Amino acid sequence: MSERLTVALAQPVVLDNRAGANGIIGTDAVAKAAPDGYTLLMTTGGAQTVSPSLYALPYDSIRDLAPISMVATLGTMLVVHPSVPARTLQEFVALAKAQPGKLNYAAGSSLLHLVGETFKLATGTDIVAIPYKGTGPQLSAVLAGEAAMTIDPFTAVQHVKSGRLRALAVLSRKRSSLLPDVPTLQEAGVSGVELDAWAGMLAPAGTPAPVLKRLHDEVAKIVALPEFRDRLAALNYEPAGSTPEQFSQLIATDTAKWAKAVKATNFKVQ
Repeated sequence: MSERLTVALAQPVVLDNRAGANGIIGTDAVAKAAPDGYTLLMTTGGAQTVSPSLYALPYDSIRDLAPISMVATLGTMLVVHPSVPARTLQEFVALAKAQPGKLNYAAGSSLLHLVGETFKLATGTDIVAIPYKGTGPQLSAVLAGEAAMTIDPFTAVQHVKSGRLRALAVLSRKRSSLLPDVPTLQEAGVSGVELDAWAGMLAPAGTPAPVLKRLHDEVAKIVALPEFRDRLAALNYEPAGSTPEQFSQLIATDTAKWAKAVKATNFKVQ
């Protein structure tokens, strides 16, 4: 995106990675930047909509930022190690109910940990969470058999296709074109657990409307480019543009949804 915006805006767009604290560090820098269109935020749904329910933020995630556009969506799926004697989600739930507290799952982020706890609540199962620092380590844990299951943000697609892991369901509203034979959780009989992860661009609140429109229009053109879509596909992302209004509504809806999930599961950050 930064490469394409550099061309479209005829000025350098410098990528400044501010990793850490579930997106809070980078988001805070943008929320407090001058609202002139020269400082932008590329963030993820979890960082933007889950953090408000888990942390005392130094900014208001809705009031202090102006949505520009969604850029992409990222699928998530429930995967298990092949040694787990369950070939379907129904069999996995039955196995977990028959052995309460015996199965475990790897959780590499607060969002994925919360989704795991929501899954347990929806299925009435007792599966032990094992926190890891990142989705890479959580995937390695399941590949090694240290954990039976994890909620994977499609980093394991090739391992599923090779048979090193077994995908039991995707957590999106519809099946993924990358794994069309894997059912959704809803299709597999589990309701109330969805994770349509996304990446999108925002600006500081107060950025002039004409500036936001120019940025939105340029982002929309980039998302529509075949070569950009191909690069996203290589990362297991699907391009997904939106209007600023649609993006704003999505953020508000997701924020309310995760606040409800945190309360229902009594979730605490570990």
